[in-house]
Amino acid sequence: MPLNLDDMGGAKELALYRLGAAKEDLEAAELNFKSGHYRASNNRAYYSIFRAISACLALKFKAYKQHSQVIGNFNKDFVHTGIFSKEISRKISRAQEVRHASDYDDFYIVSVDDAKEQLETAREVVDMVEKYLESVK
Repeated sequence: MPLNLDDMGGAKELALYRLGAAKEDLEAAELNFKSGHYRASNNRAYYSIFRAISACLALKFKAYKQHSQVIGNFNKDFVHTGIFSKEISRKISRAQEVRHASDYDDFYIVSVDDAKEQLETAREVVDMVEKYLESVK
């Protein structure tokens, strides 16, 4: 059944779908972390964050493919308006940096501490977004 994005119900459906994808990525990040695959864990944790904040943007009828646009518009619509904290914005930016270095820098050494921080941020963001979506009628 196609989503109707012309009304809030359709937008919320899309947001919940994106949140489900975020939770799936978070689960993959946790499994990779437990297996000692920290580079893969960093990647999946970041994508969990990316999909979770994309879920919020669905409520504003917005979708972007570029990560910088997703993060920038999330900050504009949800952080600068006081819905979410500036601290979470800093954590999301840090997560993006870690994921980028982890995926593309041949000489980046993935530490257990960085992977653990990435995972904790992903859990926090997914939980925060889930609570927010529950509050939206």
